[in-house]
Amino acid sequence: MDAREVGQRYLSPVMARYFERTWSHGEGHRLFDVEGRAYLDFATGIATTILGHRHPRVTAAVHGQVDRMLHLMSGMGYTEPVSRLAELLAGALPEPLDSVFFGNSGAEAIEGALKLARRATGRSAIVAFEGGFHGRTYGALSATTSNPNYRAGHGPLLPDVHIAPYPHAYRDVGGDEAAATTAALAGLDRLLAEQVDPATAAAMLIEAELGEGGYVPAPIEFLRGLRDVCDRHGILLVADEVQCGYGRTGRMWGFEHAGVVPDIVCTAKGIANGLPLGAFVASRALQERWGAGAHGTTFGGNPVACAAGIAVLETIRDEDLVANAAAGGDQLRAGLLEIAAGDPRIGDVRGRGLMLGVEVVADPASRQPDGATADRLIAACADAGLLILTCGPAHNVVRWLPPLDVSADEIDEGLGIFRATLARI
Repeated sequence: MDAREVGQRYLSPVMARYFERTWSHGEGHRLFDVEGRAYLDFATGIATTILGHRHPRVTAAVHGQVDRMLHLMSGMGYTEPVSRLAELLAGALPEPLDSVFFGNSGAEAIEGALKLARRATGRSAIVAFEGGFHGRTYGALSATTSNPNYRAGHGPLLPDVHIAPYPHAYRDVGGDEAAATTAALAGLDRLLAEQVDPATAAAMLIEAELGEGGYVPAPIEFLRGLRDVCDRHGILLVADEVQCGYGRTGRMWGFEHAGVVPDIVCTAKGIANGLPLGAFVASRALQERWGAGAHGTTFGGNPVACAAGIAVLETIRDEDLVANAAAGGDQLRAGLLEIAAGDPRIGDVRGRGLMLGVEVVADPASRQPDGATADRLIAACADAGLLILTCGPAHNVVRWLPPLDVSADEIDEGLGIFRATLARI
């Protein structure tokens, strides 16, 4: 039996899979299946392999650390790669965000941030937003509403978590971002006036661009409005940058587009180019309010993953990859808008940088989501050698996640495959 047959026999069927292919290896910005066929990888493991596959600096860093030490639990003391990555990560964030806790994943980062917020403030209420995806563990899941299947049958979930409106301009108000922002902030005000006493709210948890919820960027004025509300009521603003951070939106962090500074930032996915690692970062003063021993981890901050993380941040800096993501995003967006202009099945093209979503609709007037066509589209693109994925509650948003160091020629190649595939399905 090959890997697919063995996996179908022994792996849990709960894991949903986009494709049934069996993969052999990756090289640069391409994945190869066991038959030797190459695929342009614009899925990047859902924003994890942000420097592609077998990146020389990352690979060298991993091998170098493996030869010295595979693992040391951080409670045992200090190792150079863990401390150095913390320094670099803090340096990539605005002041006063300078104190890092490493975990294994984005969900763990969210869990830690929520625990910190509750314990440091002495408050219990958490406010999250419609369409958000924050992870599958219980605390993170309690704040996740991007897909009803993620929560169904898993209750009761974490108490005192409240969901506020998110400004979805395309769906709610015909594309009027200002109106969507005004309505969402008004809905938040009603929530705080009628359901949640602001004096009991520990944190607001927000993605600067919805990920699994459909690649919807938070309007600039909405993020600024959240910062103002949090400041008025002493609520901690927690930025979930797990998917939209690390240069993905053409800025190092998604929240930077609005010029706000969160109290806690959660990151993972691309942090180590595919190795399991996550982190949340706050000010030293806030972290000290937690108290030693209030949180911990066995594998978080693994030295091998942190060595990879150092190589990732140094490469982003040395090769000016945030700027490349911004330029590549402009090129990709222009190409997608040109395709959309000639095909009524594309209702919307949105996003920032190299985190773009193409919403597939059955009818441009009603804007009825068409998940079936989106599923056929990504399957046909894969057959043609391009890997892209779907997201959104109806799985009708085709998401584009090229690596940060993608070339202009590769973007043109991907657009060409997409254009030709869309024309024939």
